[in-house]
Amino acid sequence: MGHNSAACALRVEVRLFNSLTRYDGNGGHGRHMELEAGSTVGDILRHFGIPPGEVFLVLVNGRDITPQLNGGPRLGFAVEEGDVVALSGPVPYSWGYGAPVV
Repeated sequence: MGHNSAACALRVEVRLFNSLTRYDGNGGHGRHMELEAGSTVGDILRHFGIPPGEVFLVLVNGRDITPQLNGGPRLGFAVEEGDVVALSGPVPYSWGYGAPVV
């Protein structure tokens, strides 16, 4: 790798939903980011300034990586080249607001 910094970078798309859209000037519609190899969900949250306690659901390529409902995000989950990472706060009328999802 040496001097070739491009070999150490990976590109992901991040989408923010519900209450988390306020952290993105793009309205949560998706933003491509270049990250260092080995970057994690926690690194993405730090980039946007999102407190982990506000994240209720994390999807990577459509797969739920949230350990349990309201269990917080897996901050150490490593993202890979081309991943689409969707982050959501609580959804109105969902368990996160006190009403069970039926």
